[in-house]
Formats: sequence, structure tokens, C-alpha cells
Amino acid sequence: MEWSDEVISHLRALWAEGHSTAEIGRRLGVTKNAIVGKAHRLDLPARPSPIRRDPDASPDRRTAVRRVEGPTLPPLPSAVADGSPNFSAFARAPAVPRPQVIARPVSPPVQRAPRPVVAPPRPVAVAPRPYGRVVTCCWPIGEPGTREFHFCDVPSEPGRPYCEDHVKVAYVKIRDRREDAA
Repeated sequence: MEWSDEVISHLRALWAEGHSTAEIGRRLGVTKNAIVGKAHRLDLPARPSPIRRDPDASPDRRTAVRRVEGPTLPPLPSAVADGSPNFSAFARAPAVPRPQVIARPVSPPVQRAPRPVVAPPRPVAVAPRPYGRVVTCCWPIGEPGTREFHFCDVPSEPGRPYCEDHVKVAYVKIRDRREDAA
């Protein structure tokens, strides 16, 4: 849209009548933000905020932070004897006899099956790519969060995140899926 003299005079008239920027935009066929920007560039008088505030609220009351004196949590029952905290009560408390410990026979440790040994991924000689960047296959292998989890790390195809074998699995044509379902 082009801001012709006629459109600008219409904008000024609607602005002076007190219409909202959204309403002016609807009438002129432009967005509200376009109206706000043009009004700013034309240096039209500022509008009051459409947000209604409590006229009785002073700025001091709105931003005041409530401060609490003393503890914010109730005291523990064991720390309160007569309704007020008395930490010296612990020193005067009678000694409680400890229960006798009875020795139990120790059972042998449970034998668990050893975890299968997974061979570490074999290092692969990766051909350098343009700009010195080496991109390897990002196909996840194993269960995430376990020691066996790793990525394929075979050189990936140019422009793809996966190696040749995993590209065949990841990128399947839609008609291939329909043929498999039939």
C-alpha cells in the first residue's frame, strides 16, 4: 500500500476522532501495526493506554513487596514444648534407651548375569568434506541412557544426516509404503 496524501488525511481524521488503531486499519485496509508506525512517523498525538488501571492504586502500593517478620513455616512439634520455640529443651530431654540390635545372618550376594559385551564402534576413515567439516551418520543405535547407546558414525551421504544404509530406511517413498501394505 502506498501512503498517498488522501489516505494520510483520512488517517489524521480517524485518529482525531479517537478510533482505535485496529479500527483505523480495518477502514484503510492495512494492519494495526502499519497505522501505529505511520502515526508515529507523522508525529500524531499519543494515545492513552487501553489498559484500564485502578485509579486508587498508587505506584507505591502496586510495587510494594510484602515483608514477613519471623519464621515463615510453623515450628516442628518436637521443637515446641509450650507453644514457643525452645531449642534448649533438646539438651534437657531425658535420654531415650536405644533398642538392642540383633545380628542377622548375612545372605550371600545375589549373582547377576553378566552384561553382554558390546564391541565399541569401529573407527572409520572419513573422507574430508568441503570446508574441513566431517559429517558422520546420526542414526541412533541402542537404548538412550544406557552404556551401549551410540550413533552409527559411518560417513554420511552429502546433504543427508545418515549413511547410505540408513538413508534407505529413513527416506521411504509414499508409494512404497502403499505397496507394502497391499
